[in-house]
Amino acid sequence: MARVETSSSRPYHLIIFGASGFTGQFVVEEVARVASEGPNGNLKWAVAGRSKQKLEKVLEQAAAELSKPELRSVDVIVADVGEPGSLAAMCKQAVIVLNCVGPYRFFGEQMVKASVENGAHHIDISGEPQFLEGMQLNYDSQAAEQGVYVIGSCGFDSIPADMGVLFTRDQFKGTLTAVESFLTFGAGEDGGCLHDGTWQSAVHSFSEGHELQTLRRKFNHKPLPTVGSKIKRRGNLFFSNEVQQYSVPFLGSDPSVVKRTQRFLLEEHHDKPVQYGAYVGIGGIGNVFKMLFGGLIFWLFVKFSLGRKLLLKHPEFFSFGVFSMNGPTRKQMKESTFQFEFFGEGYTEGQDPSQGKPNSKIRTLVKGPECAYVATPIAMVQSALTMLNEPTALPKKGGVYTPAALFAKTTLTDRLHKHGIEFTVL
Repeated sequence: MARVETSSSRPYHLIIFGASGFTGQFVVEEVARVASEGPNGNLKWAVAGRSKQKLEKVLEQAAAELSKPELRSVDVIVADVGEPGSLAAMCKQAVIVLNCVGPYRFFGEQMVKASVENGAHHIDISGEPQFLEGMQLNYDSQAAEQGVYVIGSCGFDSIPADMGVLFTRDQFKGTLTAVESFLTFGAGEDGGCLHDGTWQSAVHSFSEGHELQTLRRKFNHKPLPTVGSKIKRRGNLFFSNEVQQYSVPFLGSDPSVVKRTQRFLLEEHHDKPVQYGAYVGIGGIGNVFKMLFGGLIFWLFVKFSLGRKLLLKHPEFFSFGVFSMNGPTRKQMKESTFQFEFFGEGYTEGQDPSQGKPNSKIRTLVKGPECAYVATPIAMVQSALTMLNEPTALPKKGGVYTPAALFAKTTLTDRLHKHGIEFTVL
């Protein structure tokens, strides 16, 4: 069983690393909101980052926003990814490190290494498949030896998709063999946008896509067996009757994270793997032309050093306002929503999946508030609280895990549902 208790030498349940970053500030606020849900109603936590002054400012801001003046006295730890000694000292004090420092492609491995070597569990919110799978390749064995959990993609990437597929499987009466998800977004009168940190991650990830294929070959995985009818892949652009919008394949980390979960469940629990197709609705014909034009420019520019510099310097221009250096306002965040609709098919109890076509369907929904700076902190913090409160429900050995692989036997979906990321059967 994983170690989740504090001690005199390891005084904090959680340390939020990168707490003064754009996403980190909202993780701080979320931890403050739910501190009473910690072990025995008492969560011990601290914030960490490069600048003591900026960290104190974030605590001051959170104290004012939440009307909790006691937040001004939360402990502050100075640590820098460029100084391994400071990372080691920080990790020795934490049961779990919440790593909010991105892009993870450049800064994540230092933190994973420090966590594993110094006995702290590590949770990140990366949506970068190359980083996530690289950490599994390089640190899974060492984490297992140390009894440490390293859990990637515990934000909007990819908790709703990964836990959503698991929820759909568990609600299906029989053998679920395939799921398609359709992601759509809602916004208020002021619209919505994302901070350019996410844009930076996308630029770097797409520019190095060839490296991901090389990395994956090192695992030497056999293809997952196909149970039941093989899922039919949609086109690169199509009108979805399911969500009544033009839709495209989802290019984020969700498909790779779900596939890694299904491989784990097959190898560790002999569960039948579920095939998965992920799509995102982009709206009407006007948005289609915007996407085609913007996508063409992105693909051309991302291939060259000068093009990447321009993309990184002018995110708002090249993304048609979807990304900005300032990020969304609190009003935009309050009025924005997301929803995943899952359409599953399979075979009823007693039916042999190797015989004939699927004879049963299921439709489920995962919906929640603004995806990047409201839902992501909720998902990240509830993941940590689940680990702290339900250690006996976690896998017996440490290692590098996907969310659903680690939390399959826990009440994480119930905890998320309680906090506004709702899981329902339609």
